[in-house]
Amino acid sequence: MPLNTIALELVPPNIDRGAEHARDEAHKVLQLSVQAGIAGRIGHVMIPGMIPEDDDRPVEMKPKLDVSDFWSMIHPELPGVHGLCTQVTAFLDESTLRERLTGLGQAGFDGIIFVGVPRTLNDGEGGGVSPTDALSKFDDLVKNRGVILIPTRDGELGRFDFKCDQGATFGMTQLLYSDAIVGFLREFARSSDHRPEILLSFGFVPKMENTVGLIDWLIQDPGNETVAAEQEFVRTLAAREPDAKRRLLLDLYKRVIDGVADLGFPLSLHFEAPYGVSKPAFDTFAEMLAYWAPKP
Repeated sequence: MPLNTIALELVPPNIDRGAEHARDEAHKVLQLSVQAGIAGRIGHVMIPGMIPEDDDRPVEMKPKLDVSDFWSMIHPELPGVHGLCTQVTAFLDESTLRERLTGLGQAGFDGIIFVGVPRTLNDGEGGGVSPTDALSKFDDLVKNRGVILIPTRDGELGRFDFKCDQGATFGMTQLLYSDAIVGFLREFARSSDHRPEILLSFGFVPKMENTVGLIDWLIQDPGNETVAAEQEFVRTLAAREPDAKRRLLLDLYKRVIDGVADLGFPLSLHFEAPYGVSKPAFDTFAEMLAYWAPKP
């Protein structure tokens, strides 16, 4: 069965902020949901497993709470909300990874997205289990097995098809700042029999992006003209006032939804506020949901 959900990404806080800060984040999500008129609509929290190899981030990477620990702190504060997470597989051997996945399942995660090495390494490096191998090795352990889908990446059609062959049940897209996913899924529907669930990812862009550049770093792909256009769109969004920014993001959302809704893929949503949840971000997400949302 598909997840059929609206997932909100929450990054584990720095360890030194402690459990009280984690619970405060959960309470903030509830408060913002009420203010935006979407109380009870968020079905999952998606918690990314952060790794220290991501050391070229524009925002300094400090030791963060483990995914399981963070979830155990916020889960009691978010009634009716379930968990998703990403798990880097490339630095764990098979037995260690199996133990880790068993623990995540026991902690209550409905789905796990298998992630490989960071961009600073080549595929196959890391000495552990590749994400594609993990999909088939742990199909008995993880019911909902996800992968990252980057529609602008060269060779992604074949890569995603192979991941589906290996047992991926859903794909979570990279942050979408163009409608490239529409053409990608049309071609995938034409060339493949696989119909995995697609979690469409949309991210709010605050003004501080133009000085920090975190989103620009997240979506970068040097030499890729489509991504360069997306990066320019992100800079445009960062410079706009809230109402204009919301209209631009809503227009993108409509183009994506209208383009993929009838292709035969189960669809869910994944919302991100890379600089932290905020009222403008939730107001934007609420307008998106007013246009289209997964049916409960």
